[in-house]
Amino acid sequence: MRSTRREFVRAGVAAACGLGIGGGTLAGELITKAGGLSSSAADGSQATAVLPVKKGLVFDMLPNKLSYTERFKLAREVGFEVVQAPTTPDKREAEEIEKAADAANIRIDSVMNMDHWKYPLSSGDSAVVAKCVEGMKTSLHNAKLWGSDAVLLVPAVVNAETSYREAWTRSQKEIQKLIPLAAELKVVIAIEEVWNKFLLSPLEMQKYVAEFESPWIKAWFDVGNVVLYGYPQDWIRTLGKSIYKVHLKDFKRKEGGYAWVNLGDGDVDWAAVRQAFAEIGYSGSVIAELDGGDEAYLRDVSKRIDRLLIGLA
Repeated sequence: MRSTRREFVRAGVAAACGLGIGGGTLAGELITKAGGLSSSAADGSQATAVLPVKKGLVFDMLPNKLSYTERFKLAREVGFEVVQAPTTPDKREAEEIEKAADAANIRIDSVMNMDHWKYPLSSGDSAVVAKCVEGMKTSLHNAKLWGSDAVLLVPAVVNAETSYREAWTRSQKEIQKLIPLAAELKVVIAIEEVWNKFLLSPLEMQKYVAEFESPWIKAWFDVGNVVLYGYPQDWIRTLGKSIYKVHLKDFKRKEGGYAWVNLGDGDVDWAAVRQAFAEIGYSGSVIAELDGGDEAYLRDVSKRIDRLLIGLA
């Protein structure tokens, strides 16, 4: 049984309440028409125009009552260029997903590794670590089959049994062993910051990634995950060119608790986030990781990304 990251994040919210790269995108074409990456504001400063990014969503946002082909087709029709798919151990199913994406003319941009929460690389149990390593190997081979260039990895979990230092050293040791396979398959392992009590500042995350000294280890930045204890625009500027992929979520502080909300309905300063991405020259994919919904809902999410982040009217 696969446990999802969203389930873990929701559990984290409940607990809190108790307390890249690429061109040729649609946006890129519109930049040409708009006249470039920046324009002069009324006060003479440079205002961000259109970000040259690829717009995507996680696969489980699409209605699961539809076939693979219908889901990918729907993603394309409502305005998305890429999809992030989950780890798929069954070879026939993985091949079916590949064919469905090809038929819909949509790219599987990346793989969401599915074993890092239940079986973290930071565990002191070698059997648990082995399961995570095998899950990563499967994810990397999925990426190669699907033509994806990255696998998302939550590197460690700090808890009562695993100290911060142990999480750091144990996870780095296991990731180092995965680098040769990543290099062979030409797939980046992208480290994401999540609610795992680990990599709690952009300086730490930058250091953690840099210590590998490998082009096959990069950062996967989630805009919404840092709102509780930081500012996305600060993380973006600090991580800079190490950011390879991006997740889009929004987060709302409210009396008596917190909640994940739709893009633009939370506390994320999207204008500041867009400006920060422009400053570091980010041109990779931006992938919505929200609740799923029907065609009207997905079309609205697509338009929100256009308006809030990409900079399209």
